[in-house]
Amino acid sequence: MIITHHGGQCFKVTFGDLTLVFDPIAKGATLPAVRFGADIALVSRDHPDMNGIEEVTYGDKTPFSITGPGEYERQGVVVQGFLSHSKYGLSKGQTESVNTIYMVNLEDMTLVHLGALTDTELPLEAREGIDKIDVLFVPVGASGVLSATDAHKLAVSLEPKIIVPMHWNGMGEPKALEAFLKEVGNDGKKVDKLTLKKKDLTNHDGSILILTS
Repeated sequence: MIITHHGGQCFKVTFGDLTLVFDPIAKGATLPAVRFGADIALVSRDHPDMNGIEEVTYGDKTPFSITGPGEYERQGVVVQGFLSHSKYGLSKGQTESVNTIYMVNLEDMTLVHLGALTDTELPLEAREGIDKIDVLFVPVGASGVLSATDAHKLAVSLEPKIIVPMHWNGMGEPKALEAFLKEVGNDGKKVDKLTLKKKDLTNHDGSILILTS
């Protein structure tokens, strides 16, 4: 499995001939739109910063799109979406919006992407449905998502093997990543991509990995 960061909350996961993407960035978003083909696209929040399904419909690939809570299975990949809430990018008059937390099981590993989460605790269904987490993608930028402090508290409580901060480059409050790392108490490790096999997880216990884009 190879994980790369494409800005904001967008991560591409490739394994074999399949490509999965979390929160692809659309045209007209805060960040530059992505442009690659995906087999499976997961959207946590219906906002251009996180819902660029058209941008990952590319070449010979038309993604199986997942845009909300529920249970899904596609090409051997099992996905479960849990209802939560976000205050990111609200329209006038809105007080909150739907956010979907995704748990993805593939290659005997569990990835959890929290989306543009505002809630400081996981909803009951997610707490009951999510067991051991290998890779946790957590928003740290405040401004409608978790603050650095709340992101750290939630991430630690979930006890993942690897923590990947997101929503800090091109969006979120200035120096959000620095604030998160201060909460953590270390500088983490910067990598341009994460190449991961199940056996590699024995070397991790809450490791902070910063995927540059």
